[in-house]
Amino acid sequence: MPTRQTSSSGKPKSPRIQVVLPEDLCERLTWLAEQESRTVSNMARVLIQQGVQRQEQAQSVSKPVVSQEERFRSALEAQQPRRLRGAPRRLRLQRPR
Repeated sequence: MPTRQTSSSGKPKSPRIQVVLPEDLCERLTWLAEQESRTVSNMARVLIQQGVQRQEQAQSVSKPVVSQEERFRSALEAQQPRRLRGAPRRLRLQRPR
């Protein structure tokens, strides 16, 4: 079961898990993280996320898996462009005499 901590501001932090990896797998993960300029933790998260998505897609071929980011992007693209109300006015600066 993942543990969830609370930050000093009172907001809950992301759930955390602990994984034990063989030495060679840890070295390979570290190498991949360095190649992509990521932390080892972030690289592990990305790879786990990709693996989970692949597994979900394999289990439900007929039902496409749409990530939260893809839904958000689609919603933004579907919106009509709107003008800003009260667009900023130009400032007139007085020249020194």
